[in-house]
Amino acid sequence: MLIQLLRTHLRPYGRPLGAVVLLQLVGTMASLYLPSLNADIIDRGIARGDTGYIVGTGGWMLLVTGVQMACTIAAVYLGARTAMSFGRDVRAAVFSRVMSFSGREVGQFGAPSLITRSTNDVQQVQMLVVMTCTMLVAAPITLLGGVIMALREDVGLSWLMLVCVPVLVLSIGLVIRRMVPQFRLMQTRIDTVNRVLREQITGIRVVRAFVREPYETRRFETANEELTVTALRVGRLMALIFPIVMLVLNASSVAVLWFGAHRIDAGQIQIGALTAFLSYLMFILMSVMMATFMLIMVPRAAVCAERIMEVLGTTSSVVPPRQPVREVALRAELELRDVRFQYPGAVAPVLRDVSFTVRAGQTTAVIGSTGAGKSTLLGLVPRLFDVTGGAVLVDGVDVRELDPELLWERIGLVPQRPYLFSGTIASNLRYGRPDATDEELWTSLEIAQARDFVEALPEGLNASVAQGGTNLSGGQRQRLAIARALVSRPEIYLFDDSFSALDLGTDARLRAALRPVTADAAVVIVAQRVSTILDADQIVVLEGGSVVGIGRHADLLESCPTYAEIVESQLTVEVAA
Repeated sequence: MLIQLLRTHLRPYGRPLGAVVLLQLVGTMASLYLPSLNADIIDRGIARGDTGYIVGTGGWMLLVTGVQMACTIAAVYLGARTAMSFGRDVRAAVFSRVMSFSGREVGQFGAPSLITRSTNDVQQVQMLVVMTCTMLVAAPITLLGGVIMALREDVGLSWLMLVCVPVLVLSIGLVIRRMVPQFRLMQTRIDTVNRVLREQITGIRVVRAFVREPYETRRFETANEELTVTALRVGRLMALIFPIVMLVLNASSVAVLWFGAHRIDAGQIQIGALTAFLSYLMFILMSVMMATFMLIMVPRAAVCAERIMEVLGTTSSVVPPRQPVREVALRAELELRDVRFQYPGAVAPVLRDVSFTVRAGQTTAVIGSTGAGKSTLLGLVPRLFDVTGGAVLVDGVDVRELDPELLWERIGLVPQRPYLFSGTIASNLRYGRPDATDEELWTSLEIAQARDFVEALPEGLNASVAQGGTNLSGGQRQRLAIARALVSRPEIYLFDDSFSALDLGTDARLRAALRPVTADAAVVIVAQRVSTILDADQIVVLEGGSVVGIGRHADLLESCPTYAEIVESQLTVEVAA
């Protein structure tokens, strides 16, 4: 998965990566040339007292060092820039795919996991790309060049490389092998901490209302402790690597000096050559160490890449049409024809053979007991889910064949939980129609019975709104959500229990103000409160996912026992009639 992700998203950056490799090659060759020049200064300059040779070779070393520094800086700059671009592209791809998901896929992954995959997981793979461009590319060049240059200085000591390198690789490899499953577990536990924290922040009012702070504190402490234990376990394993590397490096240096001293005494090698050989051995071991550090990052990046590719490889169950319909003849008509819907893995369908039609100028109310499938039915119209049987038609065309943009611009949805985005009241109201004027915003607020409280705010339309609208009351959020739908003036209005937080007086005034605005539109209202739907042109009664009655209020009282029971639970039959 990691290779596939890198291959796909690094392909556009072939030239910068090629430049990084070339610059690292030149820079590494320059750094490998320096110990050889230093050996010449010792053996030919210092040993012979030739000051001119020392100065000349020293100047050459400064020039080579300058080249090495310039190449390294350029390589790091290009590598970092490429890695940041890679991270941007992957985040954009994950975001785009998540935004295409239906409610089914979002529920499958969970919001906390999707957030972690879009941020922390991408960052881990991005860091791998940075380190690859700055360290890993240079490591094999240094290793190969160091071996060649070391053999050029003295073949007799080359057997030390055959001992030191495998010892270092084997020692660190054993540590890394134990780290891989811990990295995988760490990402899962980061998801858990995010999930718990998100639940607690979102539900802080419920937590306080039920005095559950101690319980929630313990729950977070448990998730945090599990993550901490795993991180400490990984940290202890990583802490072993540096002492192992230093032990091998120091032991190798002692071995080179010990056996090299005997070869100097025997006249088989000069002091400068021994110094150069020691430097090249250090280069070789350091390149192995750099590659090893990269191998530490690879397991975690591989786990993150799997999680990212899992998102990118998931297709939405709501598939856009191949040849979308971009023009329709009818206007403001909604029809449900033998609609059936069943959640994946569910024992029974949520909706069974639901059929009714809503025409322009009509208001249709959907009522039923909790779990009857009312909200699910409404979610099928804008394709938050797709039907598993039958069809939903908007303006005479199956929604699965309509161009998504055409479908969405015809629908104004006010969800059961009105969600407001961080920003201002104006920015939230313009969400569906960015070019709406202030006058149109005030008109929509007046219809939604929200003008009074917005005018009372010091900044009016520019008053700030916290994420989710948490700085507003439930009724204020509902009225702003209704106003947001009114601003776009859609053909079909879908109100999903959107008046539940309003008092009866505000509810009545709002519905009265809506009538002239929605006179040419099709309106569907999901409601729990009978008083909200008394004047509806038709009322659809759902029970267990099936339609058990369709008609006006007075007719249903006589013909539909389920509706009569709902009415009796809220009003007396005499008052309701």
